[in-house]
Amino acid sequence: MPLHPDRLLPIEPEARAIARRLYAEVAALPILSPHGHTDPRWYAEDAPFPDPADLFVKPDHYVTRMLYSQGVPLEALGVPRRDGGPVETDGRAIWRLFAKHFPLFRGTPTRLWFEHALEQVFGIKERLSEANADRLYDTLADALPRPELRPRALYERFNIEAIATTDGALDDLRHHRALRDSGWTGRVLPTYRPDFTVDPERDGFKGHVERLLALANEPMGWAGYLAAHRARRAVFRALGATATDHGHPTARTADLPEAEAKALFERVTRDTPSAADAELFRAQMLTEFARMSVDDGLVMQIHPGSVRNHNPTLWARFGTDVGADIPQPTDYVHALKPLLDAMGNDPRLTLILFTLDEARYGRELAPLAGHYPALRLGPPWWFFDSPEGMRRFREGTTETAGFANTVGFNDDTRAYLSIPARHDMARRVDCAYLAGLVADHRLDEDEAADLAQDLAYRLAKRAYKL
Repeated sequence: MPLHPDRLLPIEPEARAIARRLYAEVAALPILSPHGHTDPRWYAEDAPFPDPADLFVKPDHYVTRMLYSQGVPLEALGVPRRDGGPVETDGRAIWRLFAKHFPLFRGTPTRLWFEHALEQVFGIKERLSEANADRLYDTLADALPRPELRPRALYERFNIEAIATTDGALDDLRHHRALRDSGWTGRVLPTYRPDFTVDPERDGFKGHVERLLALANEPMGWAGYLAAHRARRAVFRALGATATDHGHPTARTADLPEAEAKALFERVTRDTPSAADAELFRAQMLTEFARMSVDDGLVMQIHPGSVRNHNPTLWARFGTDVGADIPQPTDYVHALKPLLDAMGNDPRLTLILFTLDEARYGRELAPLAGHYPALRLGPPWWFFDSPEGMRRFREGTTETAGFANTVGFNDDTRAYLSIPARHDMARRVDCAYLAGLVADHRLDEDEAADLAQDLAYRLAKRAYKL
């Protein structure tokens, strides 16, 4: 079925007409993707995507976790095992399995993203099913080798102005270097993600710290450790980075005296750290990174509140990032206070807060961002980057934080073809929200049109220094 032109717009005729006009003004704006997880190798090598299953199924946790919840083994979806055990390698078989279970996605954003990509990229306007799975697979497989469907051509076709990847502190950034040297004009930026060198509870933490110090030619110790992070951030900045990202279990921060911080570093790198020391070290490092951001200008993002690897069976078999991470309640008011006491009033710091705990929007996050000059609110993240999640975000934050203390939209995805679909969804939902404010006479339509431009483009450009 073709995409409906009024999808996600208000039901009420007056508000729908307003939303249509607002959306028409922003639908074709360039895409800014300041936080995402696409592979920089794609842009550097510009090779064709291998097959439809590699493009739509294997990298998309929204797809694999839904199918797993209904009894489909991850091996059958081609997800690689840690032990190198057998998994399905036939893309057509994986696609057929996806098609068989496609009704599971009714009413979900995953279906909207997928069908948007089928129609807008491949011209396919029929619903995936077991009956047409092989035919659609063949259509997609025949199209993928074409030059216009390679990563760089899609970047230009999608009207992407800039896209950020997420890169570990130990990454050699060779693909970003290759892009810089290639002469291609696309803007693909690294983002500094130091979690594996910051979290003492991660596997191999001490070895990661030693590698970090070796990369920066710094001695083992607290001072050398901080200097190594500064040096690595400088390398990222030289390749275009404008932001850092921190995915901690909580938003807790600390601001210890130097002697206590040094002793804490020695404990977490010498022995198996206690849970209390691990949490305190992560907390201290958030404040240290905020200080570094004041100095070097990198925008700081905190993505807290996920219980990682909640399913130990999947973690043992497949490792991290297989869709088994679960949201938990997250405190911000007390957790962030040490950092905010030190730097919350400094306009040189831009600290973007995300949450997986929607109850905190009105009670904590909007009041914080509506007060501290350093704070901005990131858009709905992960489980909540849906039409309903986006509406709840606007309803829970606008009255206290307004619009200017938010940062537009992040697509936050590995699924490349879903990026235009995700931005289109956000633009439609925001235009629908703004249309409601116009319809009940809280905004004039010219103000709503200006805000729609902000939400779709200008706020992200400003907040992420793009």
